[in-house]
Amino acid sequence: MLRLSGWAGLWTLVGLAIASELYLSSNFLGRSVTWGEAIRDSLEDWYAYGLLSIPVIWLARRFPPERGSRWATAAIHLGAALVFSLAFVALRAVVGKVDGVIAGEPASFGEVFHPLLVRTFPFNLLVYGVIITVSHALDYYSKYNEQTVQTLELEKHLTEARLQALLHQLKPHFLFNTLNGIASLMHTDVDAADRMLVRLSELLRITMSHTGAPRTSLRDEIAFLERYLDIEKIRFRSRLEVVIAIDGDAIDAQVPSLILQPMVENAMRHGVEPHARTGLIELRGCRRDGDLVLTVSDNGAGIPAGGFAREGIGVANTRARLEELYGDRQKFELVNRPEGGMCVRITIPFSTSAS
Repeated sequence: MLRLSGWAGLWTLVGLAIASELYLSSNFLGRSVTWGEAIRDSLEDWYAYGLLSIPVIWLARRFPPERGSRWATAAIHLGAALVFSLAFVALRAVVGKVDGVIAGEPASFGEVFHPLLVRTFPFNLLVYGVIITVSHALDYYSKYNEQTVQTLELEKHLTEARLQALLHQLKPHFLFNTLNGIASLMHTDVDAADRMLVRLSELLRITMSHTGAPRTSLRDEIAFLERYLDIEKIRFRSRLEVVIAIDGDAIDAQVPSLILQPMVENAMRHGVEPHARTGLIELRGCRRDGDLVLTVSDNGAGIPAGGFAREGIGVANTRARLEELYGDRQKFELVNRPEGGMCVRITIPFSTSAS
């Protein structure tokens, strides 16, 4: 019903626009035509076109130009245009005959039909062409929108699949490193290994219950990271010092899931393990100009002069995940600290929504 009303409204607008042109031009040329006459004649014409446009649109969709032989399609539409023009003249003649009876000036069908045929036949062919053109244009626009939506959905699913693959690659890597730490402690401190195993079971329970969503809150990410660092503190004892400083207005920001753990693990491996002195791991987060800036720093040897020979799995995963989620709106930087050690800086758009 709503589509029918819209269809009638469209042809009414066209009819009123033509009625205005008819009234103004007739009066300019000195012909006396009232608004009522102009509106009646125009609406009768364009309502007839509107009625006949229904089978024309069906025919346009049944025989689009890209399907089958173009010459066959052109021949079909040429024949249909001739039929359309004659049908309009016949329909309009019937309406004109009824108008004559109502006005007290009856006329035969032939007396109404022949003048209409001469006056409107070529114009009717033009109207047919316009209807066909508009119908094809709307169909192409609809198909383009549908294809665009399908492409976006495909890209979304592809991105989610890549993120899941990267996340699944990261979890075993983290697990194996922790198990190696437990295996080392079993030969030197059984109690510490036991405590480490308990912490690992708690951490695995959190990890296994993870929904796999590409984003989580920074608050939850820090809570997960603190449990991981508890394991490392047992392993390194007094050789590890940890500083976590997250600004209050940044704690509820959305971040990629497990984005910080591989960076902290990387700092442990390169900044703490190779040295006998106390290792320092600093994790900081703040808002800056609409972005969330996260840094993971250590006091190790820093980046060698020629750079690392190759990126580790954690760094490669983190870089890939940030590119998948944020494109060119993110920055991932590895730099040396002036006071010594390395700093990993992640900059992403600040948002508290997971969308």
